[in-house]
Amino acid sequence: MYFRLTEEQQMLKAMVTRLANENFAPKAAEIDEKEYFPEEHVKLLAENGLLGIQIPEEYGGAGAGMLSLILAIEEVAKVCGSTSVILTTQALASEPIHIGGSEEQKKTFLYRLASGQCLGALGITEPGAGSDVAGMKTFAKKVDGGYLLNGSKLFITNGGVSEIIGVVCYSDKSKGNKGMSILLVEKTDKGFTVGKKEHKLGIRGSDTRELMFEDVFVPEERRLGAEGSGFKTLMNTFNYSRPGIAAQALGIAAGAMDAAIKYAKERVQFGKTLSSFQGMQWMLAEMALSVEAARNMVYRVASLIDEDPNSADIPKFASMAKWIASDTAMKVTTDAVQIFGGYGYIREYPVERMMRDAKITQIYEGTNQVQRIIVANQLLK
Repeated sequence: MYFRLTEEQQMLKAMVTRLANENFAPKAAEIDEKEYFPEEHVKLLAENGLLGIQIPEEYGGAGAGMLSLILAIEEVAKVCGSTSVILTTQALASEPIHIGGSEEQKKTFLYRLASGQCLGALGITEPGAGSDVAGMKTFAKKVDGGYLLNGSKLFITNGGVSEIIGVVCYSDKSKGNKGMSILLVEKTDKGFTVGKKEHKLGIRGSDTRELMFEDVFVPEERRLGAEGSGFKTLMNTFNYSRPGIAAQALGIAAGAMDAAIKYAKERVQFGKTLSSFQGMQWMLAEMALSVEAARNMVYRVASLIDEDPNSADIPKFASMAKWIASDTAMKVTTDAVQIFGGYGYIREYPVERMMRDAKITQIYEGTNQVQRIIVANQLLK
């Protein structure tokens, strides 16, 4: 399937490429080394309407669709993985409200996220519940007018910089998955605290935190959808957020490939440029094949979401896209380090950072082992 971008999408891609190269690329190494969250990049993304690009205009977004979001994430990730996380996480926080929220919730909470007024996060993972969402312990007890929320979440991206946090919890443990709900917690809610910042292998500029909830009162009007609908909303959210992670992985891979090509054409060994050796040419060709195959899969699911958002094929293609793109990112960045040789192993060059950044794309929003299970279930159901 060949994807011909519209004139608007081509203009968007060019704009984001320019924004990324001029503003994000020069800071990428410093952000990684000092492990600081790039607030200035949030402002630039918001000013350019990129924090809610896929959300309808009536809810504060640009209404440009999923493929446009994917294009933006890919171009940013080519130069700075940490900055691309701002886009993927804002989409992850927005989608449950877009999917399960009431009209009033969309016009308030979703509008704030999509318009760039604030950042958001989604609390899923717990110390004892990663891929096994059903193993979570965070519980919301029904009280007059709302819920008392107790528990904790771990490894929450943007956890310390967000004003709106969707929290996946049990409202009735006896019902299993059908007893899960999603509550919207405000940063200022009494009893909500943010834990220490995690120091990570890659995407070091992202803000990753533990979140604690101690008798946090959440009004009933901040529950997304009907009580017990949280698990279904979460699974639907992943169908629309995993393509974003796939685009992030695709961008990291493409950025590493570009760096490797440039280096191979300039580096001289044995009196010749590296690019003149057949073995090197084959490595670069294999990189290009893998990147284009991943891009085709990522663009395909994004286009499907835009054209047929209720398609039964979305879960399968979303998992396939995340799977192939993240594996591609890990392979291409590792090969890029090999091409750079000793220089690839030091921080003066970007490929070692890209290799570290790539690893998380195989893990978060469902490990690639989980994606295999999803694809198999979709084939066999």
